Formats: sequence, structure tokens, C-alpha cells
Amino acid sequence: MSQMNRRRALQLLAALGTTGLAAGCGSGSDTAEETKPGSPIKIGLIVPGSGPNKVIGDEIANGFQLFLALNDGQLGGHPVTVVTAEEGDTAKTGLAAVDQLLKEGVLALTGVVSSVVMSGIRDAVEQARVPLIGSNASPISLQSVVYIWRTSYVLNEPGEALGQYLRQTLDESSTIAIFGTQGPSSRDVIDGLRRGYEQGGRRLTEEPIFTPDYPNPGKGAYTGTIRKALDRRPAPDAIFCHYSGTQAVQFIKQLYAQGYRGPIYAPGFLTEGTVLSQLDDGERGEERALIQKYGIETALNYSADLNNTANRVFASAYRKAHNASPTTFAMASYDAAQVLDKAIRLVGGNPTPQQVNLALGKIGQIDSPRGAWQFNQPRTPQQKWYLRKVQLDGRLLSNVVISELATLG
Repeated sequence: MSQMNRRRALQLLAALGTTGLAAGCGSGSDTAEETKPGSPIKIGLIVPGSGPNKVIGDEIANGFQLFLALNDGQLGGHPVTVVTAEEGDTAKTGLAAVDQLLKEGVLALTGVVSSVVMSGIRDAVEQARVPLIGSNASPISLQSVVYIWRTSYVLNEPGEALGQYLRQTLDESSTIAIFGTQGPSSRDVIDGLRRGYEQGGRRLTEEPIFTPDYPNPGKGAYTGTIRKALDRRPAPDAIFCHYSGTQAVQFIKQLYAQGYRGPIYAPGFLTEGTVLSQLDDGERGEERALIQKYGIETALNYSADLNNTANRVFASAYRKAHNASPTTFAMASYDAAQVLDKAIRLVGGNPTPQQVNLALGKIGQIDSPRGAWQFNQPRTPQQKWYLRKVQLDGRLLSNVVISELATLG
């Protein structure tokens, strides 16, 4: 929260109920003097309203709206109207969303869950010269952009952070079975794993196993593939995988059902959102016992239990508004609003998209719930990556930060 009066924010949070955030918290000085708001502006939000990515789209919408709720519904002193467009899951649907929002006269765009959509709208955004602050999709192939910024991560980074960790943790003779979905996202993640792991003579000897990108995988979707991997000789000592949502739930369940008894490593999407609640079968449950005994460790740029002032404000407000802990998706969207707030404030007056884009390169360090970060030359965050382990937090399975892994970007 740039320049936010945190004492006032904490007082506000203490008064908030569980039904939502009705009041805002302004940014500025400690005085009671109110500044006159600037001219109204529109921000275009591109998210999926249906399909398997809807849950991520909802988190992105929640994170952006939470920043507005804590800042009097303003960005940079200007009242904001958020105009939402359906992302879909193809380049065509993404382009339709961009076209719709440009016709609305938006000052900037944000959101975008799918890497396919992000790659598909790249040229349209660059030609329109309207800044897009992407809060999720960030494929490696998105290079040499001027108007596209990302507050999430580049997809090879979680794999690279974990690869460095596994190189230090696992014996050199260890065999790692690697799983992921077909498509560019898993390939980017696995490229990062190789980059981090294959140093000092280390090699990943097993070829990755790519499974269909099932929207809603059934109870036997991964069984044959898993069985084939477990029957290899030597048998895998560890599993590395790239799944999220329903795919993550089914993959982990079927992995244990096929007799795997060993550690699981993955980018943090594997255990984000409602995944752990769907895996937690109670104190006497077999899956909970297996997770506790053999371990699931993930790398991510955020955890809801990070102990810093910005996260205490953000996570507390998010829990009060949505009765759930925030995810990295909500956090990155909250930060997208935060960087827009800083850039628009720098421009002042009557901002244009081109002026905002120039200002984005001047905003400096962001005081984020994930910890401080800043944009690098490719317009992505230079940020810390954390090692998280699934552990009991009270009676529930949670992602608990164990240590810092690396600073990448």
C-alpha cells in the first residue's frame, strides 16, 4: 500500500465485519484534511467468468477490489470504475475482451489468467499503447514488450528456485519423476527446474511426463501414467509436478492411491486455494497422514502467513471480506492495483495511458504483502521465493513458510 497510513488501516480493519469492506482507507498524510479527488477513470479487468480458471479469476478480482476498498475506491487520487471483460481461454476470446475494454476508454488493463490468452493479446495491447498490468499469466516467451507489465512472476522462476533447493537437498543419485500438463506453462516451469538443478554435473535423467490438460479430471485420469512412472527402475525417489486446482487434487490423490510413498515438490500453485481443504480428510484420514509423513514442499512468491506489516493488513482484510486466506493470485492483483496507484499519482492531473506507462518505470520499490520488490528491465518483479511445507496449522493443513529460497528476476 503505497504511502498508506498503516495505523489508520489497522484501526479500520479492527472495525470491519465479515460481510465485506464498506469503508476505505486513504493514502497520504496523518492529517484529517481531505484532498479533492481527481477526474474519474476506468480500469479494465480481464478474467475468466467460467471454466476451470474461474476460481483464479475470482481471486484476481477480489485482490484488486480489496485495494480499492482500502483506498476510498481511488487510484492515484482518482475515483475508479472497474470494467470487467470475459477472458475465455483462447487468443480469440482474449482479443475480444481487449477490444471491448478499449472501446470503454479504459486508462489501463489488468488481470489475465491464461498464458495462451496473454500471448494472444500481446500485439493488440502494444499497438493500442494502453498499459496492461498482468496479475497472473507470464510465459517466458513474452519478451521485448513496452506496454505489458506483470506483478506475478515468470513461469520458469518457481521451477528454478526449487531446482536450486533440490540440488542441495537430494542425493546426486536420486531419481526425480517429473509430471506436468501438456502446453507451454508446464514446459516453462520444467525449463526452470533444469536451470536450477543441472549445475555442477547434476542431470535430470528422466524425461518429463506430460498429461492432457483436463478441465475436470476424473478419479482415474492420471492412474495409468502414474503407474508407468512408479514401475520404472530405479523407482523415483521424489516427484516434481506442475498442477493446480482440481488437477492438483486428483493428481495427489491418485499418486498416493497407486502406492507412492515419498516427497512431492512443486510450484506453489499445487497447494493454493481450496486444494488442501479437499485433500484434508480429517485426523484419522490416510491422505492427511501421508502428507504429514512424506511431505509436500512448494516454492512460491507468497504465503498468507508472512510476517510483515503490509501482509498483516492485506491478509487480515482479505479474511474479513471473504472468510478465506488470500492466495498468490489475489496478492498479485492487489499489487497490480498498488502499482497503478503509484503510477497514476506520479502523473497527476488528467492521466493518459501513455503517461501512466512511462510512470510505471519510475515507481521504484513496492511495499508488498510478499515483501519488497521492484520491476526489472523485462517488466516483471525482482522478488523473493519462499519454501513452503504443508503442515498442520491448528487442525487444518496449511502452507507454512520454512525459509527463503532465492531472489529471482
